[in-house]
Amino acid sequence: MEVLPSTQNQRPLIKENPIAQQRHSQNVRTRTKVAVAHQVFDGKPVSDTYAWNKLIQSHIANTDLHHAVSTYHQMLLRGVRPDRHTLPRALSASRLFADLSLGKQLHGHALKFGCSDDRYVIAALIELYGHLHSVDTAKWVFDKSHVKDLVSWTMIARLYIVEGKPRMALDMLDAMIESGAQLDAVALATAIGACGMLKSMTDGMKVHQVAKERGLEFDALVSNSLSKMYIDCGSVEDARTVFNQMPAKDVISWTEMIRVSVKKGGFNEGLKLFRQMIADGLKPDQLSISSVLPACARVSANKQGKEIHGYLLRNGIHMNLIVQNALIDMYIKSGFIESASKIFAGLKHKDVVSCTAMILGYSLHGQGHLGVDLFRQMEKDLSIKIDEITYAAVLHACVAARMVEEGKFYFNCIKTPTVAHCALLVALLSYSGLFDEARNFIAQKKIEGHVEVLRALLDGCRIHKQLILGKRLAEQLCDLEPLNPDHYVLLSNLYVDDAKWDMVFGLRGMISDMGLKPKEACSWIEFKNKIHVFGTRDASHPRSERLYWELQCLMKKREDEDHRHDLDYSLHDVYEERECILIGHSEMLAISFGLISTQAGTTIRVTKNLRVCRNCHDSAKAISKKVRREIILKDPKCFHHFKDGYCSCGDFW
Repeated sequence: MEVLPSTQNQRPLIKENPIAQQRHSQNVRTRTKVAVAHQVFDGKPVSDTYAWNKLIQSHIANTDLHHAVSTYHQMLLRGVRPDRHTLPRALSASRLFADLSLGKQLHGHALKFGCSDDRYVIAALIELYGHLHSVDTAKWVFDKSHVKDLVSWTMIARLYIVEGKPRMALDMLDAMIESGAQLDAVALATAIGACGMLKSMTDGMKVHQVAKERGLEFDALVSNSLSKMYIDCGSVEDARTVFNQMPAKDVISWTEMIRVSVKKGGFNEGLKLFRQMIADGLKPDQLSISSVLPACARVSANKQGKEIHGYLLRNGIHMNLIVQNALIDMYIKSGFIESASKIFAGLKHKDVVSCTAMILGYSLHGQGHLGVDLFRQMEKDLSIKIDEITYAAVLHACVAARMVEEGKFYFNCIKTPTVAHCALLVALLSYSGLFDEARNFIAQKKIEGHVEVLRALLDGCRIHKQLILGKRLAEQLCDLEPLNPDHYVLLSNLYVDDAKWDMVFGLRGMISDMGLKPKEACSWIEFKNKIHVFGTRDASHPRSERLYWELQCLMKKREDEDHRHDLDYSLHDVYEERECILIGHSEMLAISFGLISTQAGTTIRVTKNLRVCRNCHDSAKAISKKVRREIILKDPKCFHHFKDGYCSCGDFW
């Protein structure tokens, strides 16, 4: 019999890796034991099937499938008759080896040695054919067998789910009930999963009723499956009811509710559930951490994100790449690009998600050139497969840095550019003032009917004050989306800038007659664990008098310096904002509140739901220089880092 090769001459592991060294030593000991066992068999005939079965199982446990099959062959050559425990092991080896031909031979052996009706052999055959051939073949084996137990029923149902046939899986459950089989939690969880795949509340509620009748409704596996099924079917309330009724919740239960809450926009609810899970004495795992972190990917939730990161570090919770990527995304979107960059630099292994998130992060924070540099590094790493999302990220970086030639080059690298890719190239060209080239590109690609493309071109018109083209584009947007009030407000603001008041009043009447409601601008800032929200000309805040006075003083200083503000025609929510009432805009009120509420030198972080106007942008730059503070203002386009009189966006947004 073949003996495993000696391990004495193997190359030693690096001493600095004790975990790998320990695993290597364990593997060596296991292989040595197996080799000794082979030598014992080589020395004398062994007819005890128990010993052979144990040796085959040892090979399988050690993922040494070749020797598992070889041992089975040696067993036959020595005249040892396989039994009901031998064949399932051999069938398992052939399945893991992906050798269907061998599996069919073993099926013949099962018939020859009278084991074909043994439940262990049947289960092994079902699993073999289900994974290497088809579920129909596995079902044929099941139908031909005289012994049908709960395990084989459930295996067929699960195979149907794997093959994307959930309805067939539910049919198996009905057949199980009709046959009088005693259902268990695994069988019910399988059927519940099929209902989730079908997104059928009717079937799901039927299976839920069966679980109640069998007294398995509050089994952890069944309850978790029911909760997920209701979520998949779009009924979060039913899922929450199941969750609330569970007598004992595990990490899986909490994680599913956290995940769906965050996904549905219930960020505070997700964070509340996460805290409650910890308070109940459960230690979050990597999946629960990565599920809650998106709730912290907001400027107003940066403290919670930092707390979760600190919790991971204090409790020694292993952070896999998924968690690390979620941390990077959280820090980017909450305004801490330096923290995200630090985590990214410390990654031992970077994947396409890590790099894409970081490239986009640099773009959002006005550091597009760093995003392009990172993409160039990605291109050299053959282990990272660049996809369309990554190309979109690098195009964002080119727009932020206005790197026209690089953007054109990377756009041409995309095999099948989407409209989103095209809109990014249009934005790059228009931001750089290349309007003729942008319009020729739009005509060439025949994408003039897409709103995102026209808005990208219009953004360039706003930056470079191309009023005539801008009005034409705004009119096209109104034609494409006649019920979108933003387009009418934008067109109205353009007419205001051109002093065409008859057109302005006409548009106002049209907006009113159509019952359209433009978005109202609001900005918010977090202070002492409370979110303070401000609207345009807002005077409802308890400290309004003080913050207005602060703004008036700052504006007076600007006037003393002979500063003139430009008329701005960017998209605003209400007509008052187009008049550029500097001390009445929501972002200025929030910044003023930050100035009077925090200590000198503290960074002020504000979020606005609409794009910051040009005059507020200029004012924020001036204020940052005057008070010697950094002001970070996030709008839907990007993060504006105002410092020493400059903005990270370079006045292009």
